[in-house]
Amino acid sequence: MFPTKKVQTLIGSVVQVEMKGDKHTLEGKLESADEYLNLHLKDTYEIADGVKSRSLGSVILRGNNIIMLSPIKQ
Repeated sequence: MFPTKKVQTLIGSVVQVEMKGDKHTLEGKLESADEYLNLHLKDTYEIADGVKSRSLGSVILRGNNIIMLSPIKQ
């Protein structure tokens, strides 16, 4: 399965995203993704040392800056 199709199946679920050059992880509800893996997250939080540290709200992430995307089981 292509990565874009796999990411499309995650729309509507909560995901964690690790970004390039950042020691923190973002967690939020995946609203949409395009063919370049640009992501739109809602209700996003920054996670530092395993703890939600601050609320970011709605965030758009550029696909080429994403290292890892993983679904969160609730």
